[in-house]
Amino acid sequence: MIRTGIYGGSFNPIHNGHIALARQMLRMNLADEIWFVVSPMNPLKEHNPELLPDALRWEMTKLALEDERDLVACDFEFHLPKPSYTWNTLQALSKAYPDRQFVLVIGADNWYLFPRWYHHDDILSHYPIAIYPREGCEIDKTTLPDSVTLLDTPRYRVSSTEVRRRVREGKPIRRLVPLKVVDKVKEYYSIQRL
Repeated sequence: MIRTGIYGGSFNPIHNGHIALARQMLRMNLADEIWFVVSPMNPLKEHNPELLPDALRWEMTKLALEDERDLVACDFEFHLPKPSYTWNTLQALSKAYPDRQFVLVIGADNWYLFPRWYHHDDILSHYPIAIYPREGCEIDKTTLPDSVTLLDTPRYRVSSTEVRRRVREGKPIRRLVPLKVVDKVKEYYSIQRL
């Protein structure tokens, strides 16, 4: 059975920290592949006026990952009812791909919110969860359920918010995002679009 990590996010935009984390998870043998599931709408986040249209975020994610082995851009949630509840996504993925075991990949900040997730108990019962560390979100791994793993990965300091801010301020972003998407990120997040 293929072990597939489900790494969901707005990827607004995708950046080098996202990719470095996914590569690290593959090196740790967490999964055979990681799917970057571009989310159209997060029900636990307020509307973000800086959130680009789905098609543009998908375009950049796909372009950024096209030469990455075992890292796949995935638009599966675009075809599901909104808002994008992770439980619905996992149920639909399991039905569509019965040859895969899905591992949910979330940040420590989302683990704090996990009790508020739709059908969180069912997710916990049926899917392994891998938590990656985030600044300011300390987790005691001795308190985690057996199906949940706290990953020992670096804390990548780059953020999509920082990338968008640097674009607005006319500062360089070449070290923050994959070279293939630098021009698109500058174009899409320029002050004229906001």
